[in-house]
Amino acid sequence: MTDLPLFTDPPVQAPQTRCWIAVASAAHVRIGRAAGFMQVGHGKGPPLRRIKPGDRVAYYSPTVTLGGKDKCQAFTALGTVQAGEPYQADMGNGFVPWRRDVAWDAAHEAPIAPLLAELSFSAGRRSWGAALRFGLLTVTPADMALIATAMGATPVKA
Repeated sequence: MTDLPLFTDPPVQAPQTRCWIAVASAAHVRIGRAAGFMQVGHGKGPPLRRIKPGDRVAYYSPTVTLGGKDKCQAFTALGTVQAGEPYQADMGNGFVPWRRDVAWDAAHEAPIAPLLAELSFSAGRRSWGAALRFGLLTVTPADMALIATAMGATPVKA
């Protein structure tokens, strides 16, 4: 008879904090910052379910207004996702988008151009915007630290 290894439960690991870049117009990001929430993909729920409490999120705003030609091309918000599940909010006229609560850092907007050579999703790529086309992108902690430094971010205690 062979000695077979005993099966044991895998070690319990603490949930890993993930870092995300969400994409929205600067005008929409400002509304969310003021009210303490985030939305992605025009209010879609499934992307928000990938994000967990404690995750860090930075918003990139290609334009100032939705569908506008008024370029912004800057990181416009940075924060930490709060406890709780995604929820819906009635904004009127039949629009009921999904949201998550976020504690937004004290930070200023920062243009993306000076960071493109260093961010993992854009370094060496001419078409860096393609990585952001789906509205939500996982990035490295080093990317998030670079963005936070550029924004002069100070985390707010929730």
